[in-house]
This record gives sequence, structure tokens and C-alpha cells, in this order.
Amino acid sequence: MRGRLRLRALSRVDPGTPALLALAGSDLAYEVVRTTPARSAEESAELQGIPVGNLLRTIVIRLGADDYAFVLVPGGRQIDWARLRALFGVKRLSLPDQAEAQDATGYERGAITPFGSKRAWPVVADATVPELGLVAIGGGARGVNLHVDGAELVRHLDAQVADVTRPAG
Repeated sequence: MRGRLRLRALSRVDPGTPALLALAGSDLAYEVVRTTPARSAEESAELQGIPVGNLLRTIVIRLGADDYAFVLVPGGRQIDWARLRALFGVKRLSLPDQAEAQDATGYERGAITPFGSKRAWPVVADATVPELGLVAIGGGARGVNLHVDGAELVRHLDAQVADVTRPAG
């Protein structure tokens, strides 16, 4: 389902998070949508008025010692570890614990986003992301979301697009 975009220029950047500061002056059109922190993906999607499949989780993956990547996973999908290992050409990947993820990104778990991360780690977007139309991605704090066109998000992040997820369940 393609969402209808109502995007604003960046003339009124909200300085509330490093992610929003990192977007200042960029050419990415987005809308900041603030909600109360949600307890589930379904609740977050409902609060934002989008389908759960258009809600992107940013998962930080450890590739090796002090080497990470971000994976953009649509709601209702989960990482296919075999495909992700094949993409990176490695035998082992892991999820860092909460402290390590925060150290690598500058964000607490649940608010991780590629925007404004402490270091610019590579980004992999699931193959479905460019076709989703309007998507929501974290804005760097719980309850701060960015609504943006999926294809434009991929372009802006210079994300590698690959089939790395499968339906959850």
C-alpha cells in the first residue's frame, strides 16, 4: 500500500534529537510525527496512522569487533539470518547487547536510527522498503518518528537494498 506523502521542507528543523540535527540542510523531505512511546509495533503504527508494514525498525547488527551495520526491517517481517550472513559474506553475525548498541550508535535500544549515529555504519534496507511508499523510521528518541518516502530514504542513506527478511512468525 502506497501512502500519500505530505512532506514539509526542512526550514523548521526540530533540534530535539541528534537524528533531526543530522538532517538539517539535507535534501530529504520528511515529516516529524510525535506520539507517546508505544508498547508494540502495532500500537506505534496505529498512533502514527500508517499500516504496520510501513513501520521500519532499525536493527544494529555486529559484524565483528567494532564493526556494525544497520538493517531496516519493515513491521511484520524479521531478519533472515542466512540471507544476511550471505550478503555480508560472513559465517557469524550477532545482535549487540543494549550497552554495546548504545555505544556504537549513540542511541538507546528502541530509538536507534541511522540518522545522527555516532558513526556512519553501512545501511541495508530490505528489498521491500523502496516499494512501500510512505514509511516511518525512528527519529532518535522514543515517540519521535520520521515519515518519509521509502525510495527516498534508501537513496538518502545510500542503503544497500537486499532481500534480507521474511514474514514474521
